[in-house]
Amino acid sequence: MQKKEQSKGSAGAAGGGATASGAKRGRPFGSTTGSSSLLAAHGDSAAPSTLLGPSLHVQSSFADQNNKRIVLALQSGIKSELTWALNTLTLLSFKEKDDIRRDATPLAKIPGLLDALLQVVDDWRDVAYPKDALRPSRMRTLGANCVVSGFGFEYDALGSSDTVSSLSSKAGPTNSKGTTDKGSENQPLQWWSQDDVLFNLDEDGRVERQQCAVAASNIIRNFSFMPENETIMAQHRHCLETVFQCINDHLTEDEELVTNALETIVNLAPLLDLRIFSSSKASYIEVTEKDAVQAIMGMLNSPIKAWHLAASELLGRLIINPDNEPFLLPFFPQIYKRLVDILSMPAADAQAAAVASLFNLVEVNMDCRLRLASERWAIERLLRVIRQPHPVPEVSRKAAMILESLASEPQNRAVLLAHENTFAEMLFSDSRHSDSFARILYELTSRPNTRVAAARGVWGM
Repeated sequence: MQKKEQSKGSAGAAGGGATASGAKRGRPFGSTTGSSSLLAAHGDSAAPSTLLGPSLHVQSSFADQNNKRIVLALQSGIKSELTWALNTLTLLSFKEKDDIRRDATPLAKIPGLLDALLQVVDDWRDVAYPKDALRPSRMRTLGANCVVSGFGFEYDALGSSDTVSSLSSKAGPTNSKGTTDKGSENQPLQWWSQDDVLFNLDEDGRVERQQCAVAASNIIRNFSFMPENETIMAQHRHCLETVFQCINDHLTEDEELVTNALETIVNLAPLLDLRIFSSSKASYIEVTEKDAVQAIMGMLNSPIKAWHLAASELLGRLIINPDNEPFLLPFFPQIYKRLVDILSMPAADAQAAAVASLFNLVEVNMDCRLRLASERWAIERLLRVIRQPHPVPEVSRKAAMILESLASEPQNRAVLLAHENTFAEMLFSDSRHSDSFARILYELTSRPNTRVAAARGVWGM
């Protein structure tokens, strides 16, 4: 895998003194145009522009030759092995936005890899409970002067990492003068605390577990972008249970871990069937269909922009599958209210996410169209998206088609007639959406006792 930016590199070489920008997330530090500028400033004119800047090389056959080692390293629990495996998988799963990867690493090529990555996340979540939930420590006085009783020295599992070393130093062999032998410092009892091999149970160990879990979630997220992995991950119950559990605990969980889990679900949403949580497949975490939808609603109501926009897109993709409708229908009133609120945001990406979700939701049934039309400010904010207009023409077109779907229901006639003058103005002023507004006005002014209108009112056609 080789990542180069030829055009940016040549521009940096020409400028010579450009300021280096910050490293972007997911890329090695220094993989920006500033590196090329530094090389040009040193007078390396002999090197062509295509060689400027750092590059990463990973053999395409690396995963085939080391697949067992990677999985065993993830399962070992040894820091050095786990770090090597996570760094390797990060490189193998990394992909530029417009990069066409010929050496993509599908999960099917490495058996057991997804389960091993999920185990890294589960290991962190097993120790990630809040500190205020801990039982307060109790001072033990039984056998305070006796080392072999086991109660002589307080041993807190989440305390200092020097506990074992202090125990061994006090219980170590002594010489004839009654002093501790200096050579007893390197005893077998202390090897795991002195050598950086295993994860401790102290605060430092928890931080290291958390970092490994975030790195594993980032790898799972990267794998979800590859079409070869979508089917495998969308049908993997353990994977779905883990990411939904991370989303559900967004108030206490690491923010980057929650973001990676949410982006993974958004990528898998077109193939996701919520009935998998009640299937006969083995379950590792107790998650039901209702729990999954409630986790998404928590993201939708979050004040963090990236989270509620991703949740909006996720709902629009989930509703495409008719099997997911029974689980989403009870939450439709809350979904409509929140999506209309997102429409009021001035950001273009927020409006695009809300319109894309509403475009799929109004096509479910007649009740959905009636609920959206009765939602306060829904019509006004859809019209504002069309009037601005939106930077992406497709968003404005979908907003006009949503209004057209609402006008097809006779029960919405009274609500839409209040905006009849606005529709007529848009008909003659906006040629791009004149067809949609012409059909809207036709629906509003046609006789309500026609066969088509009656059929739509009764059967929701």
